[in-house]
Amino acid sequence: MPVPAAVPPRPRRRLSRSAALTGTALLCAVAVLVTAARTERREPVGDRTVGEVTRVGVAAGASVPAYLRAAADELARLTDAEPPATGTYALVSFSAYLTPQRVAATLGGAPVSAVVARVPLAGRQTEIVRVAALRVPQDVVAGMAEVAERKDREAADYRTRAAAPAASADPELRRLYDTGARVAAEEAAAYRSGCACVYAAVIRTTADGLRGLAARPGVRAVDPAPEVIRLDRTVFTPPLPEQRDLARPPADAALTGPSGTPARDVPAVGDSSEAARSVSGPSPGSGGPAPGGAPASTAPTSPDAAGGGAGAAHR
Repeated sequence: MPVPAAVPPRPRRRLSRSAALTGTALLCAVAVLVTAARTERREPVGDRTVGEVTRVGVAAGASVPAYLRAAADELARLTDAEPPATGTYALVSFSAYLTPQRVAATLGGAPVSAVVARVPLAGRQTEIVRVAALRVPQDVVAGMAEVAERKDREAADYRTRAAAPAASADPELRRLYDTGARVAAEEAAAYRSGCACVYAAVIRTTADGLRGLAARPGVRAVDPAPEVIRLDRTVFTPPLPEQRDLARPPADAALTGPSGTPARDVPAVGDSSEAARSVSGPSPGSGGPAPGGAPASTAPTSPDAAGGGAGAAHR
């Protein structure tokens, strides 16, 4: 019998290049859809504190005695977290304006995070600054020097604006710029000399440590703030030493016209920001109509004066 011829093997089918690419694209699309579906079910990840601001201190127009009582009551009730943490942040207000060296003596070695200062010029709303200070008095002195440099630039900016044609044609505007230059120059000189300008500090220690600090001479109030987590998202508004009834700014001679009427729509000289400007912040008025321009809201900046409302405002 004749031997049957061998059956040739069936040739393998090859996918065309276009077909392979189409399949790959479909697989990628499915993977994207699956990933998207999983992402929709996840909790959003990120910093949940963004946009949140914690306020510690006395609000503008509020009763200073009521604030001091509320702070003392909260301090008496304060207990340390379990297990013991690194301590509780607190706003310490002083009875007088202190030099950097006196701050160190008054706090008695308590761990400091920052100090709050302003130059107490009579009848002027000077800028409030918050100086980061882990070492006292060294960091406070260095921070004051930085503020002095910025104030020198601010004074020069005022003088330049006072010499501009717009100010030359407007006596009232010229007067305000001249006053701003004088105030900024006085602030610069005071900070450069290590002035008695510090009136509050932000510290962090245990509950017993805070209560011990409240009993030290020169300490007016210790306002514990266990809710504070991030200092960069906290506004501190301590009462000024001269504020006794309400936290409110005085009438500033630079903000009134020659006849005693309020000056027309011109930014306030040396008005202070609610958050207390950092020493590394821009000079007031940069990009605005004038240096030292008034921000949207202001901290209590000066002694008691006519006007204002009563009522406690503690955070």
